[in-house]
Amino acid sequence: MTQTDFTHDANATSWVEGADGHPNFPVQNLPLGVFGPPDGSTPRGGIAIGDFILDVSALAGRLDGVAADAARATGAPMLNILFAAGREPVHQLRQGVFRLLTDESQREVVTPHLHQAADCTLHVPFMVGDYTDFYTGIHHAMNIGSLFRPDNPLLPNYKYVPIGYHGRSSSIRVSGVDVKRPTGQTKPGDDGAAPPFGPSKRLDYELEMAIWVGQGNALGEPIPVGEAEEHIAGISILNDWSARDLQAWEYQPLGPFLAKNFHSSVSPWVVTMDALAPFRTAQPPRPEGDPAPLPYLMDQNDQAAGAFGITMEVLITTPKMREANDAPHRLSKGPMTAMYWTAAQLIAHHSVGGCNLQPGDLLGTGTLTSGEEGGEGSLIELTEGGKKTITLPNGEERKFLEDGDEIIMTAYAEKDGFARIGLGECRAIIRG
Repeated sequence: MTQTDFTHDANATSWVEGADGHPNFPVQNLPLGVFGPPDGSTPRGGIAIGDFILDVSALAGRLDGVAADAARATGAPMLNILFAAGREPVHQLRQGVFRLLTDESQREVVTPHLHQAADCTLHVPFMVGDYTDFYTGIHHAMNIGSLFRPDNPLLPNYKYVPIGYHGRSSSIRVSGVDVKRPTGQTKPGDDGAAPPFGPSKRLDYELEMAIWVGQGNALGEPIPVGEAEEHIAGISILNDWSARDLQAWEYQPLGPFLAKNFHSSVSPWVVTMDALAPFRTAQPPRPEGDPAPLPYLMDQNDQAAGAFGITMEVLITTPKMREANDAPHRLSKGPMTAMYWTAAQLIAHHSVGGCNLQPGDLLGTGTLTSGEEGGEGSLIELTEGGKKTITLPNGEERKFLEDGDEIIMTAYAEKDGFARIGLGECRAIIRG
């Protein structure tokens, strides 16, 4: 488990204007991403600091040894190369960049390599080879199961095996890219009738987190749960958009297909495991009577500190709200600790059969619902399957998303004695 060090000092300050006390990107965070500079040159790796992006590879000459090599690896238009080498190069890079950004004597040489974030283009941080979406949010699973199986919301396997399905990596897009409403078949009203075909009328969001794979494993060589964290690059925010009416018709017998493959949005910044060290927390205890994880999924250190103390929020704006300059309306808020399985358990289970994970693979947590009112991670839960109507502050009503609606997801971590860090935003507008 990663330990805290001088880079987590809450009293540390940066000479970068606006970085100190920044709600997302103070010098204690230093998340990695891929950006296109304002001059239109080739996209490459960067680090968010305040409202700026640091061109990391341009500073390789100001760093030493492993940190310098890691900085040079960020010159590629994806972060796969950097994280493929494991956690230590990223750790050394973090410490080296931290020193540069907190040392006033480095201001003159570093400043030319800082770009206003608002003037840059952000990209999906990895070349994503594979995408697996899990179903770790037990309160979400209970809520969804109750809609379809009131007497038996959770199937027997849920508490023994991390449930997941393979998603579509080609349709993953960075925050800010519009979502085109998908078209497909929906369940006919009468048995034996032909299914209707057309645009989805029950378009929904899913409040999730993205777990990025760093160093992979060889085919046939499982990753032990006690070593799984060494294979995690970091986390981002994920919105796995869902067409609930398409899903209801197609999901049996093989699970999600067109209802899920049309678009998935990720926030652009990868908050590293180093940055998250102060915010690790115990995995919530399982309810009395629940089975213990099987031995290949059980590690005491992981249970003691394998969860993340991160708060997640989802907000909505509509065309009328934006026209009136109304603030976004918060739909829900909840903790990432709503996961029934830890990130390490997901890695261990995914690889236990011999599957070779690769740098840049994306694992979604599944929708994370808090289990308390106001913590629902999707509209299908908030509206009880479309039976209830949500009334927004301006009087507009919603059951599912309409064209022009924008969903904004945010996440942050805070703890006494440490600087708050954020994951930025994951946002997108629905287009017809």
